[in-house]
This record gives sequence, structure tokens and C-alpha cells, in this order.
Amino acid sequence: MAAGEEDETERVRRPSSKKTAKKTVKKTAERAGSVQAGRRESETEPQDEPPRAGRRVSAPRAMRYAAEQLKELLGRGPESVSAVQPTEDGWQADVEVLELERVPGTTSVMATYRVMLDKEGELVAYERTRRYTRGQIDRR
Repeated sequence: MAAGEEDETERVRRPSSKKTAKKTVKKTAERAGSVQAGRRESETEPQDEPPRAGRRVSAPRAMRYAAEQLKELLGRGPESVSAVQPTEDGWQADVEVLELERVPGTTSVMATYRVMLDKEGELVAYERTRRYTRGQIDRR
């Protein structure tokens, strides 16, 4: 553009980011409300809320609860949940925990803990059932 010439493109004024953000949040909330209105109550329950009294938690939730509660008791984070099965009183889960980290990693000491949960996902009992090195393979 040469000096003295005017730019003929139209300038578009955008609303401030605060107003846009408020409108976006409001619209998103409205959409979510209309979507949830057509769902059953069980489908809209938040994932981390405890189930209604007397109702058994789902298997994925039982696995999560077993790992979280065992971590609180042991002070070590679980590596994985290797088994979960329903029982008459709730759930039983086997949780793999790193007990002693070594180099190389295949020599680290692992443990399997059997965790018993009630129907609502609360830890009732646990015991260590096995200790092994990470690189060890079960032979049956």
C-alpha cells in the first residue's frame, strides 16, 4: 500500500474474551443439560461418587477403588490390577505393587495383594499373596 492510500478492508471487531468465554460456558452447560435430560439417572451419575446404598459398584470402579485404597494403606502406588471378580459380599481384586525398585528393572521386587471390597467399594481386607521379581514368569 502506498503512502496516503486507505485500506479498504473492513475491520471486524471481536467481542472481548470474557464475554465470549461466558457465552461459551453457558451454551455448553445448556447443551449438557438438554442431553442429560434424556438419559436415565444411572447414566448421568458422576464417575467418582459412591453408588447408592446397597448397590454393587461396577467392575471398573471396583478395580479403581481397590488400587486407590491399597495405595493409601501401603504408601506405594499399584502397577496394575491383574484380576477382579465378584463375590457374595462385594469384590475381590489382585493388585500388583512395586515393593523394591532395582536396576535393571527386571530385578525389581513386585508383590501381589488380594484386596476384598464390600458391595459399595470400600476396602474390607487385604493380604500379600505373592512376592516375585518383575522379570519372573509363572510356570504351571
